[in-house]
Amino acid sequence: MVPRPNHRLWLLIVALLDPVVDGLVSSLHRDGEWGSLVTEFGRDVDRLWSAYAISTYGTWIAFGAFPLIAVGTLQTSACAVSLLESVGLAAAAICAVAIGPRIAWHRKRPAMIGADCARFVAMASIPPAYLAGVLTYGQLLVVSIIGGTASIASTAASGAYLKHIVPAGRLLAANGRFEGAMWIATATGPPLGGLAIAVLGPVVTVAADAASYAVSALTVGRIRGADVATPSARGDRRWAAELIRGWSVIATDRVLRRLFVNQMAVNGLIMATGPLLAVLLIGEYHYAAWEYGLAFGLPGVAGFVGARLSAHLVERHGRDRVLTISGWLRSVVPLGLAAVQPGVPGLVTVIVVEALLIGCMGVFNPIGATERLRRVRAEDVPQVLAAWSITSRLSQATLIALWGALATLADPLSAITASGVLLLATPLLLPRRRQLGQSRTEPESDQN
Repeated sequence: MVPRPNHRLWLLIVALLDPVVDGLVSSLHRDGEWGSLVTEFGRDVDRLWSAYAISTYGTWIAFGAFPLIAVGTLQTSACAVSLLESVGLAAAAICAVAIGPRIAWHRKRPAMIGADCARFVAMASIPPAYLAGVLTYGQLLVVSIIGGTASIASTAASGAYLKHIVPAGRLLAANGRFEGAMWIATATGPPLGGLAIAVLGPVVTVAADAASYAVSALTVGRIRGADVATPSARGDRRWAAELIRGWSVIATDRVLRRLFVNQMAVNGLIMATGPLLAVLLIGEYHYAAWEYGLAFGLPGVAGFVGARLSAHLVERHGRDRVLTISGWLRSVVPLGLAAVQPGVPGLVTVIVVEALLIGCMGVFNPIGATERLRRVRAEDVPQVLAAWSITSRLSQATLIALWGALATLADPLSAITASGVLLLATPLLLPRRRQLGQSRTEPESDQN
C-alpha cells in the first residue's frame, strides 16, 4: 500500500512546486534569440510559450502517479495498469474526433483555456477522492480520457495560434523553444515528482499537475493580441467533414504524407516499449525506483540541447539534410536497448541509448513541426493537427497493446529488440530531400 500523505503537507508541496516551475520557465527564455522574437512580435508569444511550459512541467511531475495509485492503493493488476494507458489513449482519440475539428470554427484562446480548465477539474477531482478513500479505477480511467481529449484540443488550438502570431520564417525558432521546454520538463519533472511521491505519496504530484493547468489557463488569458478563427461561412460545419479534411490535406501533400506515416510508426514503436522497459528494469532486473527515474529523466537534457541546436544546425547545414540525418539516427539508436542487462552496465546502456535517441528527437521534432505548419494553410491547421494527434494516439494505443501481448508470449527484452529491428526500416518512410525543397503552401517570408 502507498502511504497516504498528510493533507497539509501535500497542500504545501503544491504551493512550493509552482514557484519552482515559474522560476525555471523564467530562466529558460531570457536569451537573445527568444528575446528578439518576443520584442519583434510582442509578449503574446512569450505568454503562449510560458503556458505550455508550465502545463508540460506539471504533467511530467505527475509522471507515473496513476500506475502507482492504481497498483499501490487500488491493488490493480499489471494488465489493468497497461489497459489504463492504452484504453485512455484510444478513448481520448475517439472523443477528440468530434471535438478536434470544431476548434477551427472558434477562437483559439478560449479553446486553449477551456482545455486547461477541463484538465484542471479532472485532475483536481483525484486528491479529494483519494483522501476520502472513495477513489476508483473507473475514475482514473475517466480522468485519463478527459486529459487526453483536452490535450488533443489544446494542441490543435495552440498550433493554429502559434502559426497566427509567428511568421513562417521564425516558426523553427519558436518550435525549437517549445520543444526545449518539453525536454527540460522531461529531465527534471520525474525526479522532483519521484521525491514528492516518496515523501508524501502520489496524490501530491496529481495535485501539482492540476495546479499547473490552472496557471496555464490564467497565462493564456493574459494574451491580448488578435485571435483567429475560420470564417463561419464555410459549409454547414459538419465536424466529420472537417476531420476528414484534415486527413485529406495530409494525404494530398507528399511531404506531409511521408512525415505523417513516419511519425506514426516511429512514435508508436518507441511508446510500445515504455511499459516493457519498466517491467524489465524494475520487475526482472530489480532496479531501484531512483535508478529507473534517473534512466529516463537524465536523457531529457539531451532533448533540450537538441532542440536548442535545431535552428542553428538548419542554418548551417540546411533543413533538408538535418531533418533526414536526425530522422535516420532516431530510428537506428533504439536497437541499442537490446543490450540492456542487470546492474550498472545496464543502467549506463539505457541512459546512453535514451540520451542519443532523445537528442535526435530534440533536433528532428521542431523541424518536422515547422514543416507541417508551413505546408498547411492557416484555416486548415486545426483540422490537420487534430487528425495528426488522433491518429498518433490510436496508433500508440494499438502498438502498446500488441507489444504487451508479444512480451507475454516471449519476454520483455525480445519484444523491445523486435521494436528496435522494425524501427530500422522507418527512415525509408521519410520525405525525400528533393521533395522537402519543393512547393510550400506559404513562403518563408510570409508575415501571416
